Amino acid sequence: MPTSRVNKFEKRRKNTKLLSILIVVGSLLLVVLLGLIFFGGSDEADETDDGQTNEPAQEDGNAPSIEEEQNDESAENNTDPKANDSEDGTGSTDDTDTEEEDNQEVDTEQVEPSDDNVIEAYTGDWQPVGTEQSEPHTTNYSDGSQDRQEMRKAVAAATGLDENNFIMWWVERNGDQSVINTVSDPNETEIYRVYNTWVANEGWQPIKVERLKENDKK
Repeated sequence: MPTSRVNKFEKRRKNTKLLSILIVVGSLLLVVLLGLIFFGGSDEADETDDGQTNEPAQEDGNAPSIEEEQNDESAENNTDPKANDSEDGTGSTDDTDTEEEDNQEVDTEQVEPSDDNVIEAYTGDWQPVGTEQSEPHTTNYSDGSQDRQEMRKAVAAATGLDENNFIMWWVERNGDQSVINTVSDPNETEIYRVYNTWVANEGWQPIKVERLKENDKK
């Protein structure tokens, strides 16, 4: 009888101890599980938030990017107006330079008129107009000759008349390799005598101009 009670007590004590251990282990597992659920979910949420924050916004396929707009503005600002002029047919740099050279003013000096038909007479520092002829040069006075064509250039340079539109009334020999050209505009409102001399390998050079009252070679 006493032995039976001891055994029961011993068995009950073991059961109580085992139950206590199970309760402690269960409590620890519950704490670990709660910790995983709480902290693990928070980390996932942070990762999700960070991913959304760092994800670049998708651009509209039809809208230009900022870099493209800047490149377009840079291209517009760097447009060469000279290139545009050439494309539009309004003129080129070479044409502009030629016009500026043609429009350069020449220093002139008043001189004594050669007769009473002269309104004014002046000399200037005009340059030879150039030539396609070789040396030795012999003046050809025929209409349409190379000399006549180059004389027209010299007359236009000295008077400002349109080279392709003025009338050459008279070509007069004025010594060796020198001529006098009597010319006018189509309306004969501007009438001139132009004294030209030949410069070897450089062509005809105007040396004096007389503006006339009337055309004395008509």
